[in-house]
Amino acid sequence: SAVLLAGEGGPQTGTMTECFDCDNCKESLYGRKYIQMDNGPYCIPCYDAHFANTCDECKELIGHDCRELYYEDRHYHEHCFRCFRCDRSLADEPFTCQDEELLCNDCYCSEFSSKCIACEKTVMPGSRKLEYNGQTWHEHCFICSSCQQPIGSRSFIPDKTDYYCVPCYESKFAPRCTRCKKTLTKGGVTYRDEPWHKECFVCTGCKTPLAGQQFTSQDDNPYCIKCFGNLYAKKCSACTKPITGFGGGKYVSFEDRHWHHNCFNCARCNTSLVGKGFIPDNDEILCCDCSSDL
Repeated sequence: SAVLLAGEGGPQTGTMTECFDCDNCKESLYGRKYIQMDNGPYCIPCYDAHFANTCDECKELIGHDCRELYYEDRHYHEHCFRCFRCDRSLADEPFTCQDEELLCNDCYCSEFSSKCIACEKTVMPGSRKLEYNGQTWHEHCFICSSCQQPIGSRSFIPDKTDYYCVPCYESKFAPRCTRCKKTLTKGGVTYRDEPWHKECFVCTGCKTPLAGQQFTSQDDNPYCIKCFGNLYAKKCSACTKPITGFGGGKYVSFEDRHWHHNCFNCARCNTSLVGKGFIPDNDEILCCDCSSDL
């Protein structure tokens, strides 16, 4: 928008009482009004014919006695310099030129400016605004649906028709870690349908992080393989190491004793007894051949 003010100064009119002729038509200016130019005096008709500008609106000459307005190489009578929509005079009003049309600010805003989705008032040209998903807000109208503070240039998260600043969204909607109860903003693991920070999901025994590692549970508590084996797994009667069953491991049980498959061998000849008959001999297990030699 711009404000066009009529220029001041310019050629002057006067009255001549001595013998004096118009520089153009040579008629006497005695007793007549004239305009003094650099190259000589002119009667009013000659001045208007040779020096007056043409109004860009009505296409008529702008006479010496008319207030002339000038805008971007175009000249106007004062009464012709008007809004193309509401016909309001723009002589002393802010205005905008849109596609060669002069518009007052009210008409421009009504036709070309957006309306704030929150307050339903016009977002004036040049004012700070925010646009998202085809809608427009005044900067001060775009507020968090929770804390009611302007979001401004900060990041925000949409939720249906509401908008939240990141801290409010995390506080209101983000899942909370089962262990530390703080919000999970990214990543994390799920155990028993519950969310955990990766750094919070650790072995109940040694506190080693379990994310991406093999683990098992006892009484709903997660354990790494080593801790579970030491604390809860059956011990092999041959090698005394835990029988965890991980990695495809199988074991054999007899009465109250247990063996890894590869440890269930004859105590004398070391032949594997998996799937075969065997004879218990006190703490030892013997194949049928070795047992018959006793």
